[in-house]
Amino acid sequence: MDFGRGMWLSCNKSAQPGVILRKRPAISTHSPETEAREQGAAFMPRFDSAGLVTAVVLDSVSNRLLMVAHMDAEAIAQTRATGLAHFHSRSRGRLWMKGESSGHVLKVIEIRVDCDQDALELRVEPAGPACHTLAPSCFYRRLTADGALERIQD
Repeated sequence: MDFGRGMWLSCNKSAQPGVILRKRPAISTHSPETEAREQGAAFMPRFDSAGLVTAVVLDSVSNRLLMVAHMDAEAIAQTRATGLAHFHSRSRGRLWMKGESSGHVLKVIEIRVDCDQDALELRVEPAGPACHTLAPSCFYRRLTADGALERIQD
């Protein structure tokens, strides 16, 4: 049995197969703002002390992890307005559109928001390699048992 199915079964025990039991929601001890952020329909990003949220970028077709970056309010606004991924570059200290110099832009297909709105998942259509090293993904190496990095051949 795979891990996900095992977890589903352990969390959804019922007398009838295929019937999912749902517990009544507990009375919340969260603030109204937290409740709105976690359960409501309003987009309320929870920025960190630097004004950023983490953005995980996946290829919308293959679901491959392409990169991880950060977005501030301006980057989110520009991404939504243009349909192209914009980020806050911590090294440059400014707004940056992915591909602005290389042409390897990321067309945003969908933006997903995590439960407490402090991270975003961008599903994109890449126009070329996502990594500045020209690798298809920024995650092109793995850590081996002896602590060395090994290039992944995809």
